[in-house]
Amino acid sequence: MRKQFILLLVLACWGAGTWGAVPHEKKYADYVNPLMGTLSEIQLSTGNTYPAIARPWGMNFWMPQTGKMGNGWAYVYDHYRLRGFKQTHQPSPWINDYGQFSIMPVVGNKITEEERASWFSHKAEIAKPYYYSVYLAEHDILTEITPTERAAFFRMTFPESDESRIVIDAFDRGSYIRILPEENKIIGYTTRNSGGVPQNFKNYFVILLDKPLEYYAVWKDGKLCEGKELTDNHVGAIIGFKTRRGEKIHARVASSFIGFEQAERNLEELGELDFDGVKAEGEKVWNKVLGVFEIEADLDQMRTFYSCLYRSVLFPRMFYEYGADGKPIHYSPYNGKILPGYLFTDTGFWDTFRCLFPLLNFAYPAMNAKIQEGLLNTYKESGFLPEWASPGHRGCMVGNNSASVVSDAILKDITPREYHLPLYEAMLATANSCHPKIKSTGRYGYEYYNKLGYVPYNVGIKESAARTLEYAYDDWCIAQVGKKLGRPQAEIDLYLKRSQNYRHLFDPEHNLMRGKNEDGTFQSPFNPLKWGDAFTEGNSWHYTWSVFHDVQGLIRLMGGNQNFVGMLDSVFQVPPLFDDSYYGGVIHEIREMQIMNMGNYAHGNQPIQHMIYLYNYAGEPWKAQYWLRQTMDRMYRPTPDGYCGDEDNGQTSAWYVFSSLGFYPVCPGSDQYVLGSPLIRKARIHLENGKEIVITASDNRADTPYVKELKLNGKTYGKNYLRYGDLQKGAVLNFRMDNKPDRKRGIGIQAYPYSYSE
Repeated sequence: MRKQFILLLVLACWGAGTWGAVPHEKKYADYVNPLMGTLSEIQLSTGNTYPAIARPWGMNFWMPQTGKMGNGWAYVYDHYRLRGFKQTHQPSPWINDYGQFSIMPVVGNKITEEERASWFSHKAEIAKPYYYSVYLAEHDILTEITPTERAAFFRMTFPESDESRIVIDAFDRGSYIRILPEENKIIGYTTRNSGGVPQNFKNYFVILLDKPLEYYAVWKDGKLCEGKELTDNHVGAIIGFKTRRGEKIHARVASSFIGFEQAERNLEELGELDFDGVKAEGEKVWNKVLGVFEIEADLDQMRTFYSCLYRSVLFPRMFYEYGADGKPIHYSPYNGKILPGYLFTDTGFWDTFRCLFPLLNFAYPAMNAKIQEGLLNTYKESGFLPEWASPGHRGCMVGNNSASVVSDAILKDITPREYHLPLYEAMLATANSCHPKIKSTGRYGYEYYNKLGYVPYNVGIKESAARTLEYAYDDWCIAQVGKKLGRPQAEIDLYLKRSQNYRHLFDPEHNLMRGKNEDGTFQSPFNPLKWGDAFTEGNSWHYTWSVFHDVQGLIRLMGGNQNFVGMLDSVFQVPPLFDDSYYGGVIHEIREMQIMNMGNYAHGNQPIQHMIYLYNYAGEPWKAQYWLRQTMDRMYRPTPDGYCGDEDNGQTSAWYVFSSLGFYPVCPGSDQYVLGSPLIRKARIHLENGKEIVITASDNRADTPYVKELKLNGKTYGKNYLRYGDLQKGAVLNFRMDNKPDRKRGIGIQAYPYSYSE
């Protein structure tokens, strides 16, 4: 009887959560599917992602490699052979990789990619943000990886064999390898990159084994060579052991862009922990970062939300290391020097200015403060703010959207004050110049833009209308910072005037934006469905809405709310017709629009992702609520084909994170979020300042996308936007959802979000 009483007491304490006074840790990372979006190819992207096994914003990621060396599609879900486990810094298959090398356990002297490749099954694969495991069937080896920010721990379980081996591949285009058998160590460097680096670029790596090397050799171009050291186009090493079945061999791995000594220092991130200790630490880090958002929704919605949030905190990646004094230092991909301070890379602002960086400002401001310091360092080292960095300036996309990224952080007082003026000066310099070699950095065509108010269509500058529209918004951003810093009024007025340059491209005949020639005539002929040409990865139906800062000005140009809403409606009503002649064939972005059965709405690419929210500016917010819910429900899944286009460094993911909470930053640089339709039932957001935002959405189901009522801090709230400052103080948002639109709520001009013209 006494034993039964004790047992019941123990069970009661455990059930009440008091066992050992240890609270239950919520494992948000368990909802994440790192394979979301990996079923992609050149012709059709369902994300163009790979399973990034990493720490949040980590310098080095690790991934299983199904593709051949140099293939940007390095892991594709429906491929069934693994060639290695690669340290990667790839932000996108279109940008490709740099600083890459791989490790592959095998049985026998199988060196080349084809020789060492092994069949595997997703049923024998575990992918979590902080841990990856897979069974290599042809070698009978279980491989596990768990990383830190700059190092990683491998655990390889071998069969019984006299020829258990590990192949280290430093890749081609110039590499070095050296075996130190007395230290159970291999060091080397790789220079394989896809651009954006100076001549002295190297990624130095060190691999430390916990078992004495019983066999070792270096190799070149897949063939064994004599000696312990080798430098050539494509070199590597192979080391070996005799193993009993089930024997585990551990490898500690780290790398550095600074040198071998720094790589050894980075190896210290693993500390004295064993594999499971590093794995547990990684899980804890991820749960803390993801746990900023506690949400309650359907299981698949939970999985999609946290998978998207995981993607949102991978990039931009750290490109700094900690020196002997514990202070941040970095190798500069802009001038090849070793310099103090933070640096971040691997993001394209054409994508991520829209809501990825606003998400950092909202939920992770301390990290973005470091990123802003890193942007200033980029300017100091190159003379320009970056637009697409990987790791240095890359020739990709259009716009000067660093102005948006910098201004939003300054205006929200996230950037340290000592960097406000230097970053403002960097914005001015970048806005009035163009990189001599990389036309996507700075403002290509700025001379025309500053003189005429637009970049002409017929002067040899491609995608001129897209550039003009984005430059105009960026000028508004510059003006807002100028106001905050008390700059001369003439300077502020200049950029405010330029912020209205979007008007030059508006064609009242079509109610659309259109390229304009140097003499002031519109481009002719004009096909609103033509992708590219005057626009970037989209057509006029997509880019016309790129007036983030002055939607009311655009509404007036279109003739008022009714016409504006009609044009918004038409995006969904026009069939998915297109003209691909600019590209000479159907690019994947076109195909992704075509197959989604949402007319000409192309959510798989970034230019139109804010468009649905614009119904709020014209008095019909219920249409935004309907189409937002359609987009979330139909275009996102926590599966390998889970995205409707390129995920793009967290932007498409951050759209889902914001939208599922019920609001979105249409105009970064303003203090407003435009309201939508919350997908979640409940959310608790833990802000860095210690405050909390609590969101509830009663009666929220698939058939109730419409907002019947919203209360803010207990009071009925009728506006179509929320303010950043109000939310940062802590707030309670109570949505009441319905299956019918409320055509009386949010219809007056006093409810409309910010526009410069108002």
